[in-house]
Amino acid sequence: MPPVPSYAAIGDSFTEGMGDERADGTPRGWADLVAAALAHAAGGSVGYANLAIRGRLLAPIVDDQLPAALALRPQLLSINGGGNDILRPRVSIDGVADRLTAAALAARDQGVRVMIVSGGNPTRHLPMGSTFARRGDALARAVRERLEGSGVLFVDNWSDPHLPELAYWSVDRLHLNARGHARAAANVLAALEVAVPAPPGAPDAQAEDLPGVDDSARPRTAEYWRRYVLPWIGRRLTGRSSGDHRTAKRPTLAPVRADELT
Repeated sequence: MPPVPSYAAIGDSFTEGMGDERADGTPRGWADLVAAALAHAAGGSVGYANLAIRGRLLAPIVDDQLPAALALRPQLLSINGGGNDILRPRVSIDGVADRLTAAALAARDQGVRVMIVSGGNPTRHLPMGSTFARRGDALARAVRERLEGSGVLFVDNWSDPHLPELAYWSVDRLHLNARGHARAAANVLAALEVAVPAPPGAPDAQAEDLPGVDDSARPRTAEYWRRYVLPWIGRRLTGRSSGDHRTAKRPTLAPVRADELT
């Protein structure tokens, strides 16, 4: 594909970059790595906006983030969403797929190159994982079927055979770590047919020394439930979200060079 002068990303914690935090605690993640690689391929810089906010369901992603992103008039737009929806007690997979693909097609019709990017599959390591796995599998199939022949790319990280491995996940087992985000970025760049050397400082999905999670640092079952599962359930019961009162980390198309996001 030709160089992309501007790229906007919308979605939830996966696109915000949770689990791949810099030394100062700010999230980086796969979308930052893709923007850095696009800048490298362009031989200079690209405009990059990231409007994703953790905890968001698909409805506010489509209703709030998408119009804001389209108003920026990016050449390339990535959409991710639905992952938080399938974790709810009741969900219509067809309804999520319909709304996600309709949003992508509407953006395509405005002249934007669009890709839907699914998150990796964490369910092997989660309570009730088999239920969520079936939902995620069904959503991936439904999205793929709806996008056939549409011109919208579908980067299906959910079906990546390696990403379910625990080595790609952060200590909470729900968000990819640096290695996982690097692999997701590599999947996106392969779909875009952007083959460039990794920008200086960017993680390599295959690097043995890439920062990960020491298995001894992972909490045992009781502690894991206390630190992660019970607070998550509490937020669901009270209608709260980890993204409440948070704003997008890059709300405008600001120019970045390859080495600025790594």
